[in-house]
Amino acid sequence: MSEENDWTEEELKKDVNSMTAITIPVNLKIESHQQILDLAEMEEILRGSQLIALGNCGCRKKRQKCSAPLDVCLSLDRDAEEFISNGTSKKISLEEALDALKRSHEAGLVHIAYITAGVEKPEMVCSCCSCCCWSMSALVRLGMQNVVVASSSIALDNPETCSNCGTCVERCQFKARSLINGEMKYDEKRCFGCGVCISTCPTQSISLVKRLHPAMNQ
Repeated sequence: MSEENDWTEEELKKDVNSMTAITIPVNLKIESHQQILDLAEMEEILRGSQLIALGNCGCRKKRQKCSAPLDVCLSLDRDAEEFISNGTSKKISLEEALDALKRSHEAGLVHIAYITAGVEKPEMVCSCCSCCCWSMSALVRLGMQNVVVASSSIALDNPETCSNCGTCVERCQFKARSLINGEMKYDEKRCFGCGVCISTCPTQSISLVKRLHPAMNQ
């Protein structure tokens, strides 16, 4: 698809200083700004919320550059109340919220919690793609490293069992993987530890391990 509907650099830089996006890896903990999140803790956060709402991804709805599901963006408490009142989201149960996280992971989207300055817990959990979503686009396309905080985990490949099928290349939103002359090439400096590549690897050749240098790509 053409780049006519891309975010402009001015648009991407506009909200960089107002919030922090934190990658949530599947079933593993991450540390960022004294926040530790995994899906179990995400469930605890959801259970501790008085209100959960589900809405469409505004970025994908606006940019329309991929076919990933729209109805996967979660908002909590004050944000949920606001979005429900203006008609952009609907109230959902905890089970429906967890189902949204599962559906978005299966679609290859990255779970990102947005922490607003002065707020202790996430008020929004988005499922993002690099072609439409502003934070991922700012990171991948413009190299704005301070927009998304990497998890404390990183992908580890086993070249002995890798079949070089390229499935993980298609799944990786951070462009950390490529096939060159039929052989898998993995650039760990680009890996943000989201775990999206792991669940569809047919030979189970990818795992997540603790990042030795947490600040590597932050």
